[in-house]
Amino acid sequence: MTARDAARGPRYVVACLGIGLLAGLLSGLFGVGGGTVIVPLLLLFLHFDQRLAAGTSLAAIVPTASVGVVSYAVHGSVAWIPALILAVGAVVGAQLGTWLLARLPQNALRWGFIGFLLVVIVMLFIVVPSRDAELELTVLTGLGLGGLGVFTGIMAGLLGVGGGVIVVPALMFLFGTSDLVAKGTSLLMMIPTAVSGTLGNLRRRNVDLVAAALIGVAACTTTALGAWLATLLDPLTSNILFAGFLAFIAVQLSVRAWRARSAR
Repeated sequence: MTARDAARGPRYVVACLGIGLLAGLLSGLFGVGGGTVIVPLLLLFLHFDQRLAAGTSLAAIVPTASVGVVSYAVHGSVAWIPALILAVGAVVGAQLGTWLLARLPQNALRWGFIGFLLVVIVMLFIVVPSRDAELELTVLTGLGLGGLGVFTGIMAGLLGVGGGVIVVPALMFLFGTSDLVAKGTSLLMMIPTAVSGTLGNLRRRNVDLVAAALIGVAACTTTALGAWLATLLDPLTSNILFAGFLAFIAVQLSVRAWRARSAR
């Protein structure tokens, strides 16, 4: 029995289930993978190291996002072909991001992304999407979606940030989609991306499969609830809540960037 197996007591199970319930609710509500919640909570409550927490989170996102896609698809809020274009771009971008990881200053990237999040937060109060807006696929929008996917994958590879925090606001502001379509499409994009990343993490033994299974199963029970709540909220209220969620992420990244600066 390994040290990790010995630590899998009642506290371990309860922590994983609690993390999953919260991550699933936020995933369905905001169209994100939930990694921005799962990773810090695994670090805090179960003392995972950063790589194991990130790998476990990515594995748990696969079933969570799948349930979320079905929930949004029931309401016709998934753009299937655009999501696949985004996913292809994200897979390519993730490889580029991991290559750049060893070559670019990590802290400068964190502060740059924090600045990006602050701009998005402001825009969420200025631009309120229409629920009737649709994403029309043309050659130009296809190229734009591919570029957005590559950028999302690069940022995921560099910072470990899930695609939803980039894709959801980008689809609303740059492509004029409704908030619901943006969320459903974002969740679909994450599935192949998360599967690809998880296979790589399994080879490097950066996944706790038991924790990923517990978190994923628990998340599946609340993802549909989050997606249902998203349909009940008007676009402005949804934007305000999403802005609060992005502010939470910005604070997390700011703390990491400040600690990294202080450690020099």
